[in-house]
Amino acid sequence: MKRGSMTMAALLALLVQGCSLAPAYRQPGMPVQNAWPEGEAYGAGTSSAQNAQGETAPPDWAAFFKDPALKQLVAMALQNNRDLRVAALNVDAYRAQYRIQRAGQFPSLDAVGEGSRQRLPADLSQSGASNIASQYQVGLSTSYELDLFGRVRNLSRQALEEYLATEQARRSVHISLVADVAQAYLAWRADQSLLDVSRNSLVAYERTLGLVQASHEAGVASALDVRQAHTAVDGARAQAQRYTRQVAIDLNALRLLLGGPLPADLPQGPGLDGELLAEVPAGLPSDLLRRRPDILAAEHRLIGANANIGAARAAFFPRISLTAGAGTASAQMSGLFDAGSGAWSFVPSISIPIFSAGRLQAELDYAKIQKDIRIAQYEQAIQTAFKEVSDSLAARGTYGKQLQAQRELVENSSQYLDLAQQRYEGGIDSYLTVLDAQRLLFTSQQSLIQDRLAQLDSEIDLYKALGGGWDEAAPATGEAG
Repeated sequence: MKRGSMTMAALLALLVQGCSLAPAYRQPGMPVQNAWPEGEAYGAGTSSAQNAQGETAPPDWAAFFKDPALKQLVAMALQNNRDLRVAALNVDAYRAQYRIQRAGQFPSLDAVGEGSRQRLPADLSQSGASNIASQYQVGLSTSYELDLFGRVRNLSRQALEEYLATEQARRSVHISLVADVAQAYLAWRADQSLLDVSRNSLVAYERTLGLVQASHEAGVASALDVRQAHTAVDGARAQAQRYTRQVAIDLNALRLLLGGPLPADLPQGPGLDGELLAEVPAGLPSDLLRRRPDILAAEHRLIGANANIGAARAAFFPRISLTAGAGTASAQMSGLFDAGSGAWSFVPSISIPIFSAGRLQAELDYAKIQKDIRIAQYEQAIQTAFKEVSDSLAARGTYGKQLQAQRELVENSSQYLDLAQQRYEGGIDSYLTVLDAQRLLFTSQQSLIQDRLAQLDSEIDLYKALGGGWDEAAPATGEAG
């Protein structure tokens, strides 16, 4: 073959190497509306393109949490939590798998050394006498598959997208861990407050019981009043034990998330009514949900499924492999590097599928079905995210008024109890009115704490649903090293 013809053949091979049979990827549309829901539950301003300060993303967790104790616990969990550690190791594992798959795009080169000795009996020897033949060889061997139809490249792309999806899964675990630690910490604080309320109520009930018993001995109060006072004390005692147990359970949950015991130097944070969280911007466009790590992971897997279609299509076409070797060979080991001992080989091979009993077509059909599944999973991830943000916005729009009403209920219940006690002591009303006032105050105080906890949890859920502070971990792009 002339030099010009060889050059043209090489250029043609390089041009064909750029061919890929994967379908062109098109990002699916958003399967949700372009704005957040509106109505009485959502308040105003939730559907605007950005919030009043012009922010386009939630703050990172260090800026979102105002409680110094909570910040310390979150930082500790991010260092020690085993779930996050497993997620990070999974990223490393998929990165290694991608590097293994990518290596198939390049020739392999091996150093080879081998020797053999063989005895031939006389009836097999050309000389008619038995002899021993020896052969020694040292050299380099290389093999390479010409990726004419993009099979290897598409498999490499699929491995890359799986690695990138795993990195986004790690970010999801990171964000979920931050939210879980915050909510577990707040639940612990809330149950401590509920335990204090129960103990204070128990003290008040016991004091009232003493007064009722003294009145009964003086012939003023009835035995029914004494029994009613006893039931109130017993109920408060049971509530105190309940929240004592719950505080211990909350601590155990925190220790699991932290990956160790709580630090001894944990600072004293503000109360539940204090400024614990920064405000999450609510007026963000809904299409920013695409930046949530679970949605990014779903899209990476969709792109990988798209690349798998190209690999399945390429399996219908010939596969050409090149194997070559060069080195020295000799019948004597001492003559391996003598002049004239050079040896080489070049073995191209081609494999053309002819009959596979429908296996190749089934593999292509499977790849297409997997892509359709990934599209549905991607769209479902967006719809789930939209629902989570909408729920949190509804909570934000209603909890403020609910808490205000609950605070007023606590204040009025306290005044109701004062008046009921005065009327009972004056002989105007029965002890049943006092008992009703005490129970109303107790339950309203409990409800206030529980509602405040629910409000804080909803703000954390909104922070998590919006992506949990995108600046703290930018989406992974490009190829892994």
